[in-house]
Amino acid sequence: MHSNHLLLEEPIRMATILEPSKGSFFPAMTKIVGTLGPRSRSVDAISACLKAGMSVARIDFSWGDGDYHQETVDNLKTAIKSSRKLCSVMLDTVGAELQVVNKSEKAITLKEDDKVILVPDQGQEASSDVLPINFAGLAKAVKKGDTIFLGQYLFTGSETTSVWLEVDEVQGDGVVCIIKNSATLAGALFTLHASQVHIDLPTLSDKDKQVISSWGVQNKIDFLSLSYTRHAEDVREAREYLSKLGDLSQTQIFAKIENVEGLTHFDEILEEADGIILSRGNLGIDLPPEKVFLFQKSAVYKCNMAGKPAVVTRVVDSMTDNLRPTRAEATDIANAVLDGCDAILLGAETLRGLYPVETISTVGRICSEAEKVFDQDQYFKRTVKFVGEPMTHLEAIASSAVRAAIKVKASVIICFTSSGRAARLIAKYRPTMPVLSVVIPRLKTNQLKWSFSGAFEARQSLVVRGLFPLLADPRHPAESTNATNESVLKVALDHGKASGVIKSHDRVVVCQKVGDASVVKIIELED
Repeated sequence: MHSNHLLLEEPIRMATILEPSKGSFFPAMTKIVGTLGPRSRSVDAISACLKAGMSVARIDFSWGDGDYHQETVDNLKTAIKSSRKLCSVMLDTVGAELQVVNKSEKAITLKEDDKVILVPDQGQEASSDVLPINFAGLAKAVKKGDTIFLGQYLFTGSETTSVWLEVDEVQGDGVVCIIKNSATLAGALFTLHASQVHIDLPTLSDKDKQVISSWGVQNKIDFLSLSYTRHAEDVREAREYLSKLGDLSQTQIFAKIENVEGLTHFDEILEEADGIILSRGNLGIDLPPEKVFLFQKSAVYKCNMAGKPAVVTRVVDSMTDNLRPTRAEATDIANAVLDGCDAILLGAETLRGLYPVETISTVGRICSEAEKVFDQDQYFKRTVKFVGEPMTHLEAIASSAVRAAIKVKASVIICFTSSGRAARLIAKYRPTMPVLSVVIPRLKTNQLKWSFSGAFEARQSLVVRGLFPLLADPRHPAESTNATNESVLKVALDHGKASGVIKSHDRVVVCQKVGDASVVKIIELED
């Protein structure tokens, strides 16, 4: 696998670019988060998405009720069993999102240079003259000249399905706006984004809490996507809330950075969160276009150095309606991978797009090609330099395992872990080969019943680049006191062989605990 990698600086014949890539059991090291919705919620559709490379299913509570989403997740569980592909669940909160409710669902036509008024009366019918919103404080938050974007999929500059408004005046609770582009709004719900305006709404709303405490607990969600995270305190409050909900104390919180406020407090947010989602749809509106790439590169770098997953959104908007991405989109995906992102998040492309499976497959292929020219050597040196000396015990073991695997051209790294932390640290150094994370369940009790941990840890690695989990038999301890106890290793090797990652005479790097010592060993497989 390592031999497939090359650097862009190396001289290559241009004709070789056209040679078809070799297939692999893992479509790409970079993970794909798919949003499940009307076009992707049947058992067959989800099975096809899993086979195409989706490893995290995102459930967006901005629309739809608990019963609707429960049916989707039940279908997901059936699809996981039939396809034998692991998948984790991410619940996306509504947060401080401003919405326009169009109860009649009739198309609303807005014409350039006309005026429309935004009012907080949700009982009113939406029309070309009046748009009811879910926030009474907008009139106090905006001023003349402020920019507001509105649409089912927000403004990108080329759509006729979203609109750019400029605040003209405030009339009581209403905000009168000048329409800057002609558009037709279709659907029951539109998102509204006031650019660089502070919206005085809680990050975790009462509705969000109700959904998490009922639907989230019932489905033991692996990730909480905390929409409109603006401060580190938002993450702390969400974590405190989850800690009171039994199993959800293990749920990882991904802070969704959607505006300048979140960007300003990025470093503190990263320290508190388990991962970051760069919501480029809203950020692309809040930031000047020439600054978007700089934020992405800086944010992904900070996540990489912290060893926390970075997820990038809005990469193939055009595939919502088309079978092929644009040239710019294809290059954008590759650049996100070269920047070091862990996962690509697909929203409308899979939620209501015409080609959800093809989109996942296309994004996976582009990620896979980009990974082949990822400069691992430079990345490794940069990470080691950033970590500095003296390294922690675990960090030293993880970096040594990756260095050894690259030197001996190992086909895979196998890591035995209970918490998943050791495997994530190995993945942090971006080895060019897959990391098989063998999660050993631990027996725990709440003084009422006994249960095994491990399932959460295994599923949560499905968002980390290059990490592929395997849940081991709980009868095999992760910390073996007997160095000859190789039964768990045999299971992992057999899994690697069955998936085609490991072949005869391949070298494999193994990371495990033997007694009190952490051991990195290299084994060469016989016939």
